[in-house]
Amino acid sequence: AERLDEAIGTIAHHSFDLATEIPLRATLFRLAKEKHVLVAVVHHIAADGWSITPLVTDLGVAYTRRSEGLAPDWPALTVQYIDHTLWQRAQLGDLADDDSRIAAQLAYWEQALDGLPERVQLPTDRPYPLVADQQGATVTVDWPAELQQQVARVGRQHNATSFMVVQAALAVLLSKISASSDVAVGFPIAGRGHPALDELVGFFVNTLVLRVDLTGDQTVAQLLAQVRQRSLAAYEHQDVPFEVLVERLNPTRSMAHHPLVQVALAWQNNEPAAMALGDLQVTSLPLDTRTARMDLAFSLAERFTETGEPAGIGGAVEFRTDVFDVDSIEALIARLQRVLAAMAGDPGRLLSSID
Repeated sequence: AERLDEAIGTIAHHSFDLATEIPLRATLFRLAKEKHVLVAVVHHIAADGWSITPLVTDLGVAYTRRSEGLAPDWPALTVQYIDHTLWQRAQLGDLADDDSRIAAQLAYWEQALDGLPERVQLPTDRPYPLVADQQGATVTVDWPAELQQQVARVGRQHNATSFMVVQAALAVLLSKISASSDVAVGFPIAGRGHPALDELVGFFVNTLVLRVDLTGDQTVAQLLAQVRQRSLAAYEHQDVPFEVLVERLNPTRSMAHHPLVQVALAWQNNEPAAMALGDLQVTSLPLDTRTARMDLAFSLAERFTETGEPAGIGGAVEFRTDVFDVDSIEALIARLQRVLAAMAGDPGRLLSSID
């Protein structure tokens, strides 16, 4: 048992050779006769965050059936991943065809991101190395239900989602700490535009870019209107793969930071996986891979009580440990909370008045 954490870490950092390995690996550790730990890793090429729920559900069905000496009786999928790829190709066309839908979407992004700064100038604890080491850590976010209610209320007043309100607050914070009025934040989108895709294990998620213009002395309401408009436009043009966008926009390549966006904000609203394996008692274990894909990655979600009452906004911030210290990230989270509370409390106030 004392070697478990080390063993889990080794499995979690497994590098798949996709030429010779299937993109899923599972290991069962035995701690005692009736106590085991199952560690499963899946390559991101084969699954995204949404995939965890159907994957765990399928595992539960398989376990129950195998326990009875039977083969799994999974219901037949209405579509397969390859069906989605063929449909997507038929609907969107070819990038080489200027009249195709995908070419039109790409043209939108080329215009929307024209002249985007190479990176957001974050106040780091250490200078950026020539090559990012991809090492990271996380800090927990725990905001009260009162703030959650304020955010939802101002969102309703301005026909925006709570996610848009938080996006706007993050843009204000990044603008102030980077002394730039041109701020871009990445945000993931599930990419599952049809209910038939909900039960599929596969990689559908894409990264979109929200570019916010903070020039002039705007009010909170004016900024929310801009963020809403640009977010909806991004949703309308969500099919261009992020890597294609990078290839076409061709920003100056650097091994020191992520291209186009260095800060991401994910709003987690997919259903958590129900852990059920026959008559076993199952508990999920937290796992910190100690990696960071971007300088800062906020992963937030609204929480609710069993009766549906607001219970706060929680989550975590993943950050690069080669340029940031924990104290700085904790201070940044506290600043974002203050900015969010100020914006939600008075949408008529000027952004310049927010400390």
